[in-house]
Amino acid sequence: MNQIVIAVIVVSAIGLLAGLGLAIASIIMAVPVDKKAESIEEVLPGINCGACGYSGCAGYAIALSDGTTTDTALCLPGGNDVSKEIAVLTGFSAGEVLPSAAVVLCQGNAHNTGNKLLYSGVKSCKMATQLFSGPKSCNYGCLGFGDCVEVCDYNAIHICDEIARINPLACRACKKCVAACPKGLIEMMPLHEAKAAVLCANKEKGAVTRKQCKTGCISCTRCVKVCEFDAITMVDGCAKVDYDKCTACGKCVEVCPVHAIDMIDLEKIVGKA
Repeated sequence: MNQIVIAVIVVSAIGLLAGLGLAIASIIMAVPVDKKAESIEEVLPGINCGACGYSGCAGYAIALSDGTTTDTALCLPGGNDVSKEIAVLTGFSAGEVLPSAAVVLCQGNAHNTGNKLLYSGVKSCKMATQLFSGPKSCNYGCLGFGDCVEVCDYNAIHICDEIARINPLACRACKKCVAACPKGLIEMMPLHEAKAAVLCANKEKGAVTRKQCKTGCISCTRCVKVCEFDAITMVDGCAKVDYDKCTACGKCVEVCPVHAIDMIDLEKIVGKA
C-alpha cells in the first residue's frame, strides 16, 4: 500500500480516537449549567465591581441561586430596579438599596497645599505613592493622577484643580474608585440625607498638618466636644464622622477652625439637577 495512504489512515485514526476521547471526557467532566444563576446574571449590570461582596456578578448570581444569600439588594450599581428583578427570578423579598455615592475626603487642591518634590515618573497615584508618599506636601492627600478616574465605568470622576472630584449624579456606587485609591481617601456616603464629613485624612500633629495644607485637620478636637451625638471621634490624630450617628446638626462645621469639615448633602445636589 502506498506509504502516503497509510500515513493518512494512521493520522485519521489517531484524530478519530482523540476526538472520541474528548467527546467522552466532555460528557463525564461536564459542569452542570445553572440556568437560574444565568438568568440572574443577565439582569445584573455586568461590571463585576465586587460591591456586593462576591467575586463579580457571576459569583453573586450563583450565591442567590443556591441560597447562600437571600439578600437581593447587594447590587449597589443596579439599585432597586435590579433588586426587584432578582426578587421575581428567585422568589425572595425585594430588598431596598439605599442610594449612595462616593466622595473624595480631601481638599488638598493647588490653592490649599503645595509640592515637596518634582515628580516626573508614571502618572499614577499608586506608583507615585511609593516615592516618599507622592509629590504633594501632604503625605495623606489626593495626588490627582487619576487612578480612580481610570477605573470608573460611568465617567463620574474628574480631576479638578489637581484633586479628584466625583459627580454624585453619575456615580453608581460600584466602589471601584474606593479600591483604586492608594491613600484610602474615597468613601461612600448616603444620598438620601445630609451628613457631616471630615474632608481630610492627615495623621500628622496639628502644627505639621497646618504647614502641609490650609484645610487639614489639626486635631483640635473642637468638633468632638461640640457633637451631642458622639458621632465624631479622633482616629490617628484626625477627626472621623460616624455617618450612622450624625444628625447633620452642623455644629461641627461651625466650630472647625480650618474648615476641614463640610456638610455633604448629595440629595440636594441631585435634586438641583
